[in-house]
Amino acid sequence: MHLSLKAGERVYINGAVVRVDRKVALELMNDATFLLEGHVLQAEEATTPLRQLYFAAQTMLIAPTQAGAARALYARIEEGIFAATTEPGIRDGLAAAHALVEAGRAFEALKLIRGLYPAEAELLGAAGPLPEVPPAALVPPTRSGPRRRSPPRARPALPSDKA
Repeated sequence: MHLSLKAGERVYINGAVVRVDRKVALELMNDATFLLEGHVLQAEEATTPLRQLYFAAQTMLIAPTQAGAARALYARIEEGIFAATTEPGIRDGLAAAHALVEAGRAFEALKLIRGLYPAEAELLGAAGPLPEVPPAALVPPTRSGPRRRSPPRARPALPSDKA
C-alpha cells in the first residue's frame, strides 16, 4: 500500500498518529490499519446518526485500546438507525457496513458509511443535524499544549545552610 502525504499531514497507523514535516511517500509493507487525516471525523462533527456510526467505526481503527467500547457504541447506534428508518438504501448500506466491521474491515466500512451521507441528508431534510455527539470517553486523547511540570520539591536544610 502506497500513501502520499503532504507536509504537516497526519496519518493514523495501527493506533499511532504519524505527522510528516515534508512531502513524503510511505509504503506499508505488511497488513496495517490506517486512516488518512482527511477522513478523520472529529467528535463535534458527529452530528447525525450516520456520522456517529462513522465516528464509532473510526475509533476502532485509530484507538485500538478503545475498540471494544467503540464496537459496543457502533452496535447501539446501528440498532437505533435500523429502528428509525425503513429507507432500503440506508438499511442495505448498514447491513453491508456491519458485515465489513465484523470481518475486521472497518476502513472499508467507513467508505461505505460516507457514501450513505447524501441519503441521510435527504431523509433529515429541513430537520438539520442532531445535537448528540459520541461520548467523550471514545475520543482519542490528544497531546497538545504544554506539559505540566511537578512543582519543585523542597530540599531539606543542610547544616551548612544555617547562618
